[in-house]
Amino acid sequence: MSDGTLQVLDGTHLRGVDLSLGDDGPFTGAKILDIAHSRASSSLFGLSLLDSLKVSALTRLRTPDTDAFRSAYYSADKASEILRDYISAIADELKDNPLVVSILDGSTLRLLSEDEDDFAMLAENLFTDLDAEDKGKISKSEIRNALVQMGVEMGVPPFSEFPQLNDLLKKHGVDGEEKLGQAQFAQLLQSVLQDLEEELSKKNVVSIQNIRIINGSKLRRLLANEQELNTVVKKALQEKREAKDGLGSTEIIRSFLERNAKELGLPLAQADEAVVLLYDTVFAEITQEKDGAELDKEELAKLVKNILEKFADQLEVSPVYQDLA
Repeated sequence: MSDGTLQVLDGTHLRGVDLSLGDDGPFTGAKILDIAHSRASSSLFGLSLLDSLKVSALTRLRTPDTDAFRSAYYSADKASEILRDYISAIADELKDNPLVVSILDGSTLRLLSEDEDDFAMLAENLFTDLDAEDKGKISKSEIRNALVQMGVEMGVPPFSEFPQLNDLLKKHGVDGEEKLGQAQFAQLLQSVLQDLEEELSKKNVVSIQNIRIINGSKLRRLLANEQELNTVVKKALQEKREAKDGLGSTEIIRSFLERNAKELGLPLAQADEAVVLLYDTVFAEITQEKDGAELDKEELAKLVKNILEKFADQLEVSPVYQDLA
């Protein structure tokens, strides 16, 4: 996989996870979770599971007392069942709330090094940016800033996520104040990047991106849960009661959905023309005659469900990617 390419983790990588326990047990709940986290991480490119993901998955198991669960002992058969259900819960959570990651494996750096013209241009541009005083020479230590400027998009991981970078720079003696011309800078940069490529090929760096994917899965789960759907309908009905005279049902519902988008599994409409168009498309399909009609609770419930189903259909075909707030 190329560096900087986005990979969506939506639970599909976990469907074939090894569910064997390794011995006959018994197993504590904590041990089962440790096994699950290790197996899941291995299937997700070595990514450490977020605490929020673990909590959400555990909640799906409907475990009332988490502490008691962790300390309790389970037979091999029961432990195997819990492991399967927990991995499935993690997969379901990722299906509803996918993660977007970039995987840095050294391939982009390798391609860059192999193309002499591209590398020469990169080195020249970096040198020019770092030579702020236009003296034709910069400190050797500026290599560190060059790597920061290149960043994840060019295959260089953040120092905070790949501390081996500091050891690598120390190896090349870049912390000194020795002055380098452009040719010397390019030569040193190339050596550093070649070593970094080798390190990344041995140990990939997985970075979670600040992106939210809305794919209709969370909406489908809401629509399948009568109790949760009724709660949404009650809130929408209350909003209709409190709305100003002259506002139609669909207008009121749209306002309600836009303000509660994140909780419902809808994309945020603010400052996103494509999402505004999505809302326009969905509501354009709703019969206009309903706007002038007085809807009782049952009719409003049908209307809200109909609208949410249309959103789910659209999002399944064309998921929306948005920056996390």
